[in-house]
Amino acid sequence: MRKLIVLIAFLILVITLGFYAKSLVENQGKSDTELIEFAVKDTSSVDKIIISDAYSNTIELVRSEKKWTDASGECVTQENVHFILDALKNIEFKAYLAKEAQANFNKKLVTQHTKVEIFQNGEWVKTWYIGPPSQDHYGQIMLLDSKEAGKSDIPVMMSIRGVKGIIEPRFFADKRSWKCTNIFAVPLDKISKVDVKIMTDPRLSFSVTKVGSILSVFQAGKKLENADNSMTFRYLQNYKKIHYDLANFELSKRQVDSVKHTKPFSTISLYETTGKKTHLRLFTLKSNETSKNEYGEVLNIDLNKFWCELPNGELVKCQYFVFDPLLKGHLYFPFDLKGSKLGTLLAQ
Repeated sequence: MRKLIVLIAFLILVITLGFYAKSLVENQGKSDTELIEFAVKDTSSVDKIIISDAYSNTIELVRSEKKWTDASGECVTQENVHFILDALKNIEFKAYLAKEAQANFNKKLVTQHTKVEIFQNGEWVKTWYIGPPSQDHYGQIMLLDSKEAGKSDIPVMMSIRGVKGIIEPRFFADKRSWKCTNIFAVPLDKISKVDVKIMTDPRLSFSVTKVGSILSVFQAGKKLENADNSMTFRYLQNYKKIHYDLANFELSKRQVDSVKHTKPFSTISLYETTGKKTHLRLFTLKSNETSKNEYGEVLNIDLNKFWCELPNGELVKCQYFVFDPLLKGHLYFPFDLKGSKLGTLLAQ
């Protein structure tokens, strides 16, 4: 039995020495500078970045002329890409880790890392392995794998020049966080009709049609003869830039379906001259606290945000502050408020 234990111990020692020798061979001729050369000097030639996290999320970012998209050509938030390119260019060496800490961080980096693969002119050049933040949170523990020097086995502390903070938040792989948030980006000359239905106060439903330079406004199906064209133009210009606030990070598929089966408080349909139609359904967002709405009704709903179902069926969070200029036609047009909840409130 003792001989067997000695043999096993000997084999473990041989394997360990083998790995150590292999590491020495692989790193032979590599300078310390090469093994910490994370920066990419020419970010204009970076044309693909693949980010993967510990939760099996992966996003592939591709440069298409002057814009960046995901692998399928879908829009991604350009500002977030610029933050990444800034990090690629301005990352710098901060410090070596104490030898006794290197093994511990190597173990952590095996399972707890964000992997960033960097390509220039269609070829892979470097991979960053981003580990935990440094103790002072002014840097990040990282490993480098590069085309020129191979993969380092010594984690080091890196930071971004001129920035006091950690690096990892710039590199996220959840595709929902990368999506462009614009819902409407339609110039005035491309709009042919807008139809807004207010289920909570049907008398305030309205539509606007545009045929050439001829504008018509309808309240609850009845044409308004004294609508001001300048105010109508001002209303339609709101559709140039409308964004949602957040993707859905909290509702399960079952909960999403449940929301969609409730009655929306409003719908918006935008028709373009090209024949394209964008239809939105807006749903209240439940709240644990009671609040009074504009009619003085006490409700358990969020008065700042709501759910919006996009044309593709996705549910996103939007702000009333952003959408009020689209929904509140009475601010632009001479509505007859008799018979409406708003009219009753104003008459009190």
